[in-house]
Amino acid sequence: MTKTKITDDVLLAHIASLKEDEREIFLIADGKVRLYAVSCTEMVNQMRANHRLGLLESYVLGQGYIAGALLSSSVKGNDRIRLSIECGGPIKGMQIEAWACGAVRGYLLANPIKLEKELTTLDTSLLYGPGFLSVTKLLEGSKAPFTGQIMMEYGNLASDLALYYKESEQTPTMFYISLDYDSKGRIWGAGGLFLQALPGCDDETLGQLQEESGKLPNLSKYLASGGDIRTYVEDNYSPYGVEYLEHGKLGFSCPCRRETFEKYLQNLPKSEKEGILGGNFPLELECFNCGTVYQFTKEETEELFKGETL
Repeated sequence: MTKTKITDDVLLAHIASLKEDEREIFLIADGKVRLYAVSCTEMVNQMRANHRLGLLESYVLGQGYIAGALLSSSVKGNDRIRLSIECGGPIKGMQIEAWACGAVRGYLLANPIKLEKELTTLDTSLLYGPGFLSVTKLLEGSKAPFTGQIMMEYGNLASDLALYYKESEQTPTMFYISLDYDSKGRIWGAGGLFLQALPGCDDETLGQLQEESGKLPNLSKYLASGGDIRTYVEDNYSPYGVEYLEHGKLGFSCPCRRETFEKYLQNLPKSEKEGILGGNFPLELECFNCGTVYQFTKEETEELFKGETL
């Protein structure tokens, strides 16, 4: 993967002034609820640069990346988790993949998002339309991945993820996904929370947490001002007895390599190879997951096809 250079000096200076992207894990409510928290402004800005996204596209996919970062905290070792949405609205859907180490990648099915009329609200239900959300856990040593799926009810990623955990895993949860933009359309802050009830958590405690979470200060604005995600959690959930568990890193990362695309080209049918050699160069192949473009000159392509009778 190649990271596209962010050229906006104002944005670069702002990112440099913030805390590093990170994820923190806590127990609250006498150990009855696990809380995952992520701060990921740099990750979402790098995502935007690599995928060459406009404001609306970065808002939608940025939410997906924040969700992926939160979900990555729930797996261990070399495990990874995949969030997939297929829908009938203008965005068509998205694919997000996140590893336990904190690496996140993914893409929109529609980029740019084509709208019939200008949006007057950030109500994402208008963008998703009817659709399905699925979560797949790819666990190391497991013979087959585990996938659960729901029909989207809200058209809001945070609400539909909570619905997924309630219906597919019978686990009450709450998601809070937050993005902040400055007046020029720059992503100024990004972060999220994921609260997950553990065995023994009573309905009263859950109800109190849901009520209090609706009164939280805006997370992305707090992070954009230079705030620390751990401090945010410890200050706002202090009445519930916060126990700090674990710190982890986050980042936009993809394991794609030029060699993978070379093998792809070599394994193409003869007719497609002939078509490629008769076309324009340099040949460009793009990784959907990270937006990296791999270029091949005609000479390089001919060398890859060497030995084939074309």
